[in-house]
Amino acid sequence: MKTEAPAYKRVILKLSGEALQERGARENISPAVVREIAERIKEVNQLGVQIAIVIGGGNIWRGSSAAVRGMDRTTADYMGMLATVINGLALRSTLTKAGVEARVQTAIEMKNVAEPFILGRAVRHLELGRVVIFAAGTGNPYFSTDTTAALRASEIGADVILKATKVDGVYDRDPIKDPNAKRFDRISFTEALSKRLQVMDSTAFSLCMDNKIPIVVFDMYKPGILRDAVLGRKVGTLVCDEPETK
Repeated sequence: MKTEAPAYKRVILKLSGEALQERGARENISPAVVREIAERIKEVNQLGVQIAIVIGGGNIWRGSSAAVRGMDRTTADYMGMLATVINGLALRSTLTKAGVEARVQTAIEMKNVAEPFILGRAVRHLELGRVVIFAAGTGNPYFSTDTTAALRASEIGADVILKATKVDGVYDRDPIKDPNAKRFDRISFTEALSKRLQVMDSTAFSLCMDNKIPIVVFDMYKPGILRDAVLGRKVGTLVCDEPETK
């Protein structure tokens, strides 16, 4: 039986910090959930797909929320960057135990903890089949991890950004609040912008649009969906340069 070939050679997986938590649980990082995510990444890695990960820190700290409550925004954002490093280390450790070589690269130098972000080294790791986890955002306050994903995808020449969320795609309204919300199977960058759909923040979205990097938005909690995504099967919502032709 012929093995199905991946549709993408190099991908960025964007994970929120909340993806490391059990739904409804108070624990910041669930070892069981991280193991499950690691197994899904391993499955993709074994297909020969080069996979880099950008991870958020919202399960531990949200800089923007702290700033609203009165904390200095720059300080709050740096604290959020450190939270992403904690998550990155947890994921790397779990991947290593699962038999997957992984490296954490941070935008803020902390040589006793992880490698600094060096583009050439990151690409070489990917070429050698290692998973690369990009942590500490862009290294600058006021930029989200969505923007980090778009930036790193542009830098490493990723074929696609796979954005794992809590819902199964992009909707015209919040599906949690409105059961009649419509899900898009495929939508263009232009249409997503005009409809003000919350795919990513505007900076990240503009980077993807300018560099023609498609985004696949899907529900990370669905078993087998990450593998389906890299194989090019229809999952979630595809945001790309052109709408689907009818």
